[in-house]
Amino acid sequence: MPLSLPTEEPTQSAFPPFGTLFVVATPIGHMEDITLRAIRTLKEVDLIAAEDTRQTRKLLTRHKVSTRLVSYHDHNKEKRTPELLGKLKTGTSIALVTDAGTPSISDPGHYLVREAIREGVSVVPIPGASAIIAALSVSGLATDSFVFIGFVPRKPGKRRALLDRLKREPRTLIFYESPQRLVGLMHEILGVMGDRRAVTARELTKLHEEILRGPLSRMVKEMSASRPPKGECTLLVAGRESGGEIDRESIQNHLRRLHHEQDGSLSDLVKEVAREYGLSKRVVYEEALKLKKGG
Repeated sequence: MPLSLPTEEPTQSAFPPFGTLFVVATPIGHMEDITLRAIRTLKEVDLIAAEDTRQTRKLLTRHKVSTRLVSYHDHNKEKRTPELLGKLKTGTSIALVTDAGTPSISDPGHYLVREAIREGVSVVPIPGASAIIAALSVSGLATDSFVFIGFVPRKPGKRRALLDRLKREPRTLIFYESPQRLVGLMHEILGVMGDRRAVTARELTKLHEEILRGPLSRMVKEMSASRPPKGECTLLVAGRESGGEIDRESIQNHLRRLHHEQDGSLSDLVKEVAREYGLSKRVVYEEALKLKKGG
């Protein structure tokens, strides 16, 4: 007996097709650091959700984009998210942009992306500039593996606990910090992790771009003597050396610093440095003796 064939066309789904949420990376400084695909997407979507509409309008004007803007930032994300999801569910296409760089990375855009995924909305990345990768690429530190921490906690106890957990991390550490708190954070890292190699990058791709490299102790001293830098800063710190290797120069520099700052005995200094580096007191004591012999 032949199979019966349908006599009517399949019934269409009762649900309207969803729109797409495009996560669009924009320049971190230089207006030309945006992809052709990003510009085309910003022109073709129905709506652009921007962290700062005034800042984004400058970019859109530069690239002749006239798409309607709506604000989406940390203070209105909980109210605005249901509105945007409602539009996406009725077929509206939306581009999400941040002030600079890639949205959703240490950014309120993460909230919208997460909720869109939960609701079954298609989320498409339009890649581009990122301060993390830009700074890492010119840092001179290990790039094969790294950890992005973002902004550290404001409360001293939580911040110290985080740094304590990170001090044995062998991968390059990447932080975001405001210019007013940058030196304070570097000083804390110096105390917890020792005198490691570090890099600060600010105003990347802009006219006054500045990239500083050196031991934490030297950078803290130099930056403490000057005015706080302008612009959001990216701080990169070398991970703890692995494979049994010991950063003897950092240990000796740390011992020198503590010797000048404290009145404790050699035994006390060795104990403190050994604790902070996660090393045996014997190893640190050997470095202290080398320093003593060298005057």
